[in-house]
Amino acid sequence: MNAELSIYNIVIKESHIDSYGHVNNSAYLALFEEARWEIITSRGFGFLEIHKKKQGPVILEVNLKFLREIGLRENILITTQVLSYKGKVGQMVQQMKKEDGTVACEATFTFGLFDMRERKLIEPTVEWRNALGME
Repeated sequence: MNAELSIYNIVIKESHIDSYGHVNNSAYLALFEEARWEIITSRGFGFLEIHKKKQGPVILEVNLKFLREIGLRENILITTQVLSYKGKVGQMVQQMKKEDGTVACEATFTFGLFDMRERKLIEPTVEWRNALGME
């Protein structure tokens, strides 16, 4: 399964840069998260809906690969694609690409849908599957 690919464009700002002049390792996770929020919010599963339903995404594991430096004021594209969703656990890949198409960073996330009342993972709902581009 390869769910719909989403693309998010961002310019690297001063707050993303470390003392070496490239993106700080913690900023990569924040930028990937920003892209994921844009995807689900634009598909009707944003912060307000999550708190209304008491169900929301949770990251279980992440594997980051730093492949190329990204510097200040570079324009990057973040692509997101769901690779699989078996039972209560899904896997997605996100890539940060430079303007020439070079992959600078790749992250593979293991995730699920968390029920905030029951405090446990639940099967993906139709709304959640739609938010991920799986329906």
